[in-house]
Amino acid sequence: MITIAKKEELVFNQIKIFSLEYEEGIPENIIKMELGIYEHELKEILEELAAKNLIKYFDKKIKLADFEKEITSVESRNEVKMADLDAKEKKALEIIKNLVDKNKTVPKYILEGTLLYGELKLSNFRMYHIIVSLENKDLIKPINKTDGEYYLLVDK
Repeated sequence: MITIAKKEELVFNQIKIFSLEYEEGIPENIIKMELGIYEHELKEILEELAAKNLIKYFDKKIKLADFEKEITSVESRNEVKMADLDAKEKKALEIIKNLVDKNKTVPKYILEGTLLYGELKLSNFRMYHIIVSLENKDLIKPINKTDGEYYLLVDK
């Protein structure tokens, strides 16, 4: 299953409509004019759809990609991120939310120790994989303070 935001769904549906008419690729400007959105916003949405392998985006032209997965849409990008988290990542994020202080930070060694030896009992590899995945989804961010390394819980 692929989860996309409402604006992405709007653009994607427009691409499906025009894909029959423009076999060599839909010009980016056609979608922009039809939907009345800014070029930079459209480009960002098209890149996101291409990253999810729903379209092929090249030389300001768009083609519908072959895909078999079900598509669902949610209201915001933050909801897309949350829908993309697997079960262990969701549980790890809950644990992080419980560990953070009033400044939304948690010491690196406490977080890693809790993920390794706490409720989840993750392996080293899985723990680092989850941390990197949460960083890549902009849910946590590594920071340095004068007294050591920390993770910051990013609110969006």
